Amino acid sequence: MSKKVLVLGEIREGVIRNVSYEAIAAAKQIADGGEIVGVLLGDSVESLAPNLIAYGADRVVTVEHPHLKSYTSDGYSQAILAIYEQEKPEAIVFGHTSLGKDLSPKVSSRIQSGLISDVTEIEGSGDDVLFIRPIYSGKAFEKVKIKEGIVFVTVRPNNIPALEKDESRSGSVSSLTVDIQNLRTIIKEVVRKTSEGVDLSEAKVVVAGGRGVKSEEGFEPLTELANLLGGAVGASRGACDAGYCDYSLQIGQTGKVVTPDLYIAAGISGAIQHLAGMSNSKVIVAINKDPEANIFKVADYGIVGDLFEVIPLMIEEIKALKVGS
Repeated sequence: MSKKVLVLGEIREGVIRNVSYEAIAAAKQIADGGEIVGVLLGDSVESLAPNLIAYGADRVVTVEHPHLKSYTSDGYSQAILAIYEQEKPEAIVFGHTSLGKDLSPKVSSRIQSGLISDVTEIEGSGDDVLFIRPIYSGKAFEKVKIKEGIVFVTVRPNNIPALEKDESRSGSVSSLTVDIQNLRTIIKEVVRKTSEGVDLSEAKVVVAGGRGVKSEEGFEPLTELANLLGGAVGASRGACDAGYCDYSLQIGQTGKVVTPDLYIAAGISGAIQHLAGMSNSKVIVAINKDPEANIFKVADYGIVGDLFEVIPLMIEEIKALKVGS
């Protein structure tokens, strides 16, 4: 049976996040030929609607309001619920991002639906669709099937490939007026501690440092390597606790969960809490002076050596390859 599916398009600094396009691809499997309705929330978002359509949405509904300029769970949930009442979808898909993880439980509670979070793979389609998600900090996976009611899922970034962009696709764009009110939280100012660049949770390449970087300056070669590879810099909790970097870079059970194509772990011992946040990366390269370090147990490639010797060599090789090409 085909389904109408709502997909939330997340916006950051005026750009739709890649996970939104991956969510549309997931919605296509769930819809089984049904309609994909993209959702954009903000204070001026209508111009971004064609991007969702190009990546597979059949039409887009926007809600524009000054209180939606910055994310709040109260404001966004009011807008989403208004669209839900108008559209009456059979399924909803969010990205499993900090926003999606905060908003989805609130919305699912209001519409009295179940919620399957952190989906990394989808098997089948329509009524036979199975959702695969990690459990026990990534040590095992479970397959979940919805037998009745609304299908509500969040999808982990970098796991379900987005559809090819097709700018020839057409679809309607409509707006819905929602009176956003009774907000318990008002965002006055947003201050970003991290530098501009690739978003850590969506990066295809992540270069992460642990206590072995020894200082804030120790992250500089890691940043250079990440920039050369078009990736992002991450860190273990140990590095964050030591004050070498900001906690916004933390990867692990109590930080961000990443699944890049390439994960380079430099000076990271491999505590189980850290592994929970990166062990599903496609290719893992570990650099550590200790040959018995736990990180080598999950690594595809291991380099036993001083990261301050290995990383500069990697940078030189990559620069040489770029010049040669």
